[in-house]
Order: sequence, then structure tokens, then C-alpha cells
Amino acid sequence: MESPSSEGAARGASWEWDGEAGDGGEAPGDVIGGGGDGPWLDRRRVLIGAGVLAAGAAVWAFGRSGAGDALPAPKPSRPEPTALSGPTPVWTYRGPEAMTPERLTDPPGRPVYLSKSGLQVLDPAQGTAARLLVFDPPATRDWPSDLDMLGKVVIGPDRLFTTTYEGHLEARHFTDPAADWSLPLPEELQGHQTRLSGYDRGVLYGHSWSYPHEVDSRPQSRLFALRVADRSFLWNVPTDTEEQPITPATTGANLLACVRFLGNRAELVARDAATGRQLWTAGGDEDLRWCATGPQEVYVPDGNGGVRMLRPTGEPGWTYSPARGESWRALPPVPDGPRVYVARDQGIVTCHDASTGAVLWSCRLPFLLDRRSHPVVAGRTLFVPGTAAGGVTAIHTSTGEPVWTFRDSGPGRDVWTLASDAVHLYAGHDDVLHALPLG
Repeated sequence: MESPSSEGAARGASWEWDGEAGDGGEAPGDVIGGGGDGPWLDRRRVLIGAGVLAAGAAVWAFGRSGAGDALPAPKPSRPEPTALSGPTPVWTYRGPEAMTPERLTDPPGRPVYLSKSGLQVLDPAQGTAARLLVFDPPATRDWPSDLDMLGKVVIGPDRLFTTTYEGHLEARHFTDPAADWSLPLPEELQGHQTRLSGYDRGVLYGHSWSYPHEVDSRPQSRLFALRVADRSFLWNVPTDTEEQPITPATTGANLLACVRFLGNRAELVARDAATGRQLWTAGGDEDLRWCATGPQEVYVPDGNGGVRMLRPTGEPGWTYSPARGESWRALPPVPDGPRVYVARDQGIVTCHDASTGAVLWSCRLPFLLDRRSHPVVAGRTLFVPGTAAGGVTAIHTSTGEPVWTFRDSGPGRDVWTLASDAVHLYAGHDDVLHALPLG
């Protein structure tokens, strides 16, 4: 069943992680502002499938420094960005180099500052650096941007997760080095290239692959799930070809969505999140640029720039596509209980009934959207990031009315990236991160 088409135009979203090099530098950054009460895999030429397999050996490991270590002083004499509009930041953190948010698998639930030099954990109340987790070795300045996904960083509520060359899964606590731990991977995963794909409700997901014979180019691949609380592997299962989990899994249907790479195309694979057993597949064409999961639904591109909803059984539900004469592409939808928000590249956001696809409201933004823009919903507000010059717009989820648009005067070339906790929205671009009040 097809749903109503839309007005306006937007742009496409994809699994394209376009990292950009920063200025370099080793300082941890500084707090410069303070205290207010203020209110397209676009196939990427099937980068993830072909690129990941081609570049398999470059696995990241992480070093660490202890809590309370002395940190070098920040660089002086850079202009301080000031808010031009919107709420007054509670604090503003200025990092030593540009952030690399494209390496995060999911928006974090706390303020962190990820760059090529490492990950700064920030105090939510004051924006000061609490601990530095250092990449070892750090990325080089000429590190190919197409391989940025090799340094993907998985963040849980209180830890950063990664794997090592030695076949261990490591967890680094954000503030307490004594709570770090390291766990050997199962024997079936030893000697393979291993990637972590995401964290969802206490479970860490990942995949591995290897090329056992030069004559046989088919990879030997596996998927796995680890319950973090007791560090036990729930399952690890073999796959016919390279396959990558997408998090979060759908909660009501207990589905884990995965992308299976088939040469120059990809398909969606739904698995039982408790066992890893394959349930159904969908897609199989080259247009599977992204996938998003909701409480009871899975969202994929419809092949025409729009969105198609799939039911827990894999059956097609509603679609939302450009009407005749329109030309736009949708970013991955943002599920929110019984509603789902669809942002389009030409600067329009629509709210839909998640079951029927009916349009509940539409909002035009004061800026266009970039394919790297990832909206975030917190409470009764949808926050939509634009380019560095465009800013961030807050939209009331019930009415679709804009609440405010926040901009700063800092120069930049990146898009805004967002994260939130129960108190603040953390909005940043380039080398600046602001804490904004949610209320």
C-alpha cells in the first residue's frame, strides 16, 4: 500500500562516513563558554562490502590514560565562537582538532569529543575533560577517508568498546580505569578480521571475516552478540557472505537488522536478536543505501528517493515517495514510538503515523540538509542538524512547529552532529561542542 506523496524536496542519506582531517594537535581542548540558563552505503560503491573486505587488516586498538592524568594546555589565540541565535549554551568545549563523528556507530548518550587523536570524555555539568582514551596508533593525516569506517567507535552507556589484533574484545570505562576489562573472543573468531557494529540495550553486536585461500575469494564470515552485563556471548553464527548488523534492533519484534553484501548490491537480512537465526530477507538491489529500525518496523529506501516500511514479517507496508514533478531524497527515518520522522534533503521534515504512513505534520527548515545529517529526538522535541552555517533547529514533536534555531559564529565546513542525555542536547561541528538546555 502506498502512502501519500509529499510536498517539497529533500536529499539522500546513506552509509557514507565522510571524515575530514582536522588541524592536528595534542591538547585536550578547553571550555570557553559558560553557564547560561538559556532556554548514499549510497552504495558508496558498496564501500562497506568491498571496502571493508579490502582493507580488513587495519583494525584499531586503543590505549588509555588514567583518570586525573595531567593534560597539556590548549592551543591559544583561536577565535571563540559565539551564539548568534537560539538558546544560550550552558557550556562550550573547544577541542584541539576537528571531530570525526562519522566514526560513531550511534549517537552517544553523553558528551564525548571524538577526533583522530582520541576520545575526550566530558563532564556533562561543566564541559571539562574527565578522561582521554587515546587511539594507538593514531590515524595518519593521509588516512584514506573511504576507510574511515575501519575506525568505527562503539559507545555504550558508560564504556567504549573495541577489538584488538590479539583477538580480545576490550571495554574502556569513561571515568574509572579500574572498571576496564578485556575478554578473549571465541575460538571461531580468532584469526579473523573483527568489527564491532553497535550496542543496543545491553548487547554488543559485531561481525568477522577472513580469506582462507587465495584461490577461493569468498570470505568466511560470522556474526556475534555479547551480553555486556556478564560478558557472555549469546551467539555467534556463520554467514554465507559478508554481513553487517545494524543497531538498534527492533524491540517489539526482537529483530536484528543486518546488511548482506552481494557483489555490487546488498540485501536486508532480519535475524532473531536472541539466537542469530535468519528469519527473512528483503531488497537485494543496489538502492539499499541505509536501513533504520523502529519499535515494530524496519525502514529502507523505496528505490525512488523515498521510504518504505517493512513489517516484522518482512512484508511491505506503506511507502512515502516524491510525487510527480518532485525530486528529493529521504534521510534514514527517526522512529519515535507510534510516530516516525522523515527528513528530506531539501530541508523539509514530515511526521508520519508509524502504522499507516499518514502524514501528521510537515515543517520547513531554514536550511538544507546534508547526507551526513542525523536528527535526534529527545522528549517532546526533534532536533535536526544542518551544515555548520545552517545550525540546528528544534521542532515540537506534537505540532511540527519550530521552537528555535541555534547557530554560532565559529567558522566550519562540517555538518552539525547531535547527542543528548536527560538534561542537555550536545551539538557540535568542526572543533566546537555546545551543551544546550533541553527545556
